[in-house]
Amino acid sequence: MARKKSAEKKQFSWKHTIGSALAYWYTMFLGWTTRVYWFKTEEFETLEKEGKNYIYATWHNQQLFLLYPYRGQKVCALISLSKDGEYIARILPKFGMKAVRGSTSRGGARALIKLLQLTREGYHPMLTPDGPRGPIYQVQQGILFLAQKTGLPIIPVGTALSHKIKVGSWDRMRVPLPFGKTALTYGKAFYVTKETNFEEVAQEIKKEIDRVTDLSEQFINHKPFDNTKG
Repeated sequence: MARKKSAEKKQFSWKHTIGSALAYWYTMFLGWTTRVYWFKTEEFETLEKEGKNYIYATWHNQQLFLLYPYRGQKVCALISLSKDGEYIARILPKFGMKAVRGSTSRGGARALIKLLQLTREGYHPMLTPDGPRGPIYQVQQGILFLAQKTGLPIIPVGTALSHKIKVGSWDRMRVPLPFGKTALTYGKAFYVTKETNFEEVAQEIKKEIDRVTDLSEQFINHKPFDNTKG
């Protein structure tokens, strides 16, 4: 039995090694063949010009194409401890990013400490406020707690892809296809203080991510973003 378990573990390791390598080169191919449109606010450009730090917030199903556009920008991302999360965790360093393993259900406290440390080193957390398990398009409190502890603004980012397929996951994950277009639209910054009502600001951030996602969808696909269907 011991030998069988060892073989299974080794096979699992090779599976992630090969899978992450293939995913990396596919992501590079996507980057080379996809036209990216950036729509940043003046507020964000000021933060960027002054070298300030911030927290990116985007919906969970929009994250797959973001590796290439944000390569080398000192981004750190919270990645779940699941087997699927292992693929992303292995790819992030290839783009100059840091992977922080954990979620609201597993390893959350340790992940928060690591994120706090990385923000002090100048890394920009990129979080999916409705991840890792949903509900879809609902802002959970983890990102608010991080913003409160660091004092960093939350920057909503809404994206859209012209070429994609949707998989049957809880979030209707969008898998990008090559030779398409994508838009990244930034929203207004949100600051979370000790006096902030978490429930109220969560709803405001949700509306803003939906709004900028709609702007991206209108620009790329000429249709509104429907946040009722996934």
